[in-house]
Amino acid sequence: MSWFEVLAIFAAGVAAGTINTIVGSGSLITFPTLLAFGFPPVTANVSNNIGLVPGGVSGTWGYRCELAGQGRLLRLLAPMSFVGAMVGALLLLRLPASAFEAIVPVLLAISLVLVVLQPRLQARVAARHADPDQDESRWHRALLMAGTLGAGAYGGYFGAAQGVLLMGLLGSLVPESMQRLNGVKNVLALVVNSVAALTFLVVARDHIDWRVVALIAAGSLLGGVLGSRYGRRLPPGALRVFIVVVGLVAIVKVVTTG
Repeated sequence: MSWFEVLAIFAAGVAAGTINTIVGSGSLITFPTLLAFGFPPVTANVSNNIGLVPGGVSGTWGYRCELAGQGRLLRLLAPMSFVGAMVGALLLLRLPASAFEAIVPVLLAISLVLVVLQPRLQARVAARHADPDQDESRWHRALLMAGTLGAGAYGGYFGAAQGVLLMGLLGSLVPESMQRLNGVKNVLALVVNSVAALTFLVVARDHIDWRVVALIAAGSLLGGVLGSRYGRRLPPGALRVFIVVVGLVAIVKVVTTG
């Protein structure tokens, strides 16, 4: 591996860690970079997934202030992400990629619509929670858990842009600010990515390039710090626009390479 490749992979890891912390889809940077340098697709996918986990840790830590008071929500949803990720990882081992990639653009498009409509949806959710005659908390809780389970399966199987799905889901059903929801999203995405990484460590050791893992891990760790530092300063409207742009890029990427 040349010095140029080392620096390029590290830089891709920094960019991916930053974007993952703010919204997700960092793999759209690191994975093509590895393919461009001639790494086999499976090796690139497995090594990239493992390398991005440290960025999830630093990004989550950077959003610790926004996570204050959200322990109950995390205890409700983190197990759903864990189970969903296991299901997705098992599907990855048994199903062809085309079986799931066909619906990815549809899922992302729906999520982007939810992100755009988030202010109106959150206002309705808040009003219903405030009115005891229209208490739909149980229905919202069940839908939120089911959606998180599905997003976990998506993340465990496909991975790219799972943050867009989570932000669309959380923004529609949880009456919290965009930044606080982003903190929750980072925790749930970290759970999913960690499960997938552990799965690869058990069943796909032969496809791990530890040089790539180390470079992306170091880069994403730094990127998570940068993403949490600057992403937390984005106003809600700007963060919403950023999510939509990244989501559209992910849709185009999936459609053109699928």
